[in-house]
Amino acid sequence: MKTIILMSLLALAIALPVGAAPTNGAGKQMKPLKKTIEKPPATEPLNILSIIPAQGEPNITVTLSGTGFTGKTAAFLGTNEIPTTVQGNEVLTFVIPKLAPGLYALFLKREDGTVSRTYNFSIFAPKPFIDGVSPDTVDICSATGERAITISGRNFQPGCQVLFNGAVVKSSYNSEESISFSVPPAPGGLHKVQVKNPDESITTPVTLAITATPEISSVSIGESSVNYYKLIIDGKNFQPGSTIAVDERYFQAGLNAGAAKRLTAGNPSTGEREMLMYVSCSELVYQRYPADPTDKDLRLQVINPNGEASSVVQVTAP
Repeated sequence: MKTIILMSLLALAIALPVGAAPTNGAGKQMKPLKKTIEKPPATEPLNILSIIPAQGEPNITVTLSGTGFTGKTAAFLGTNEIPTTVQGNEVLTFVIPKLAPGLYALFLKREDGTVSRTYNFSIFAPKPFIDGVSPDTVDICSATGERAITISGRNFQPGCQVLFNGAVVKSSYNSEESISFSVPPAPGGLHKVQVKNPDESITTPVTLAITATPEISSVSIGESSVNYYKLIIDGKNFQPGSTIAVDERYFQAGLNAGAAKRLTAGNPSTGEREMLMYVSCSELVYQRYPADPTDKDLRLQVINPNGEASSVVQVTAP
């Protein structure tokens, strides 16, 4: 019986053509299975929707918003590739590098080669800025060497100018961060200092103080004669036309400073032999004719034409 079954199966196999499709139980041919291949999802377009700011100067951060950003998306300004910081797939930032002023083509490029639309982006020269001036105070009668000022800051360009109260003064360019100049003759008070680059960009003004307040450092007896002697008043910020107030009765009679004798340099009082002579910013000479040769207490004060006055000093002299 087994032999008959095996022979029947062999005969059936011989009868089927080579490569014939198998059939189902009903004798119907079955179609061969096909392998399914899924296509990758479409890549998101690379778009720039906003640029803030749309122009700027080196070291400024620019923020781009859009779509399709990846961690390896690069920004380009012309042919210059700029490193970026990507915050998700919709925000990207970069810092404007130190490039020459001008108009640049701004676009993005993704690692898969996709390039965004190109936009115009202007780069300006960095604006100059003053951090400070040193010294920030000078005396009105200081010597030339004592009037030298150094301006410290940033973004100073070769050929820049120093403006003193809006007027150009001679200056020396040291570097992008330093300029020197000498304070020109000017009255006491606060004055404006600025730096102007060749591209017309200009700094915010800073103040420089010129001190015009007179100061008495010492008083000494100088040349003397039979009926007069000279008091040498040393100090600073004395001016032609300065006045001295001399009060020799203050201690004896209790009079206030308003009762003091006043003498103006270069303008002797009518009928008064005593006089005040202006020698320099640091020296006045008071030629005094004492009625009594004995020593007494004097109080002296120097008052400049602008009304600024020194402290009152006490002197013992005839």
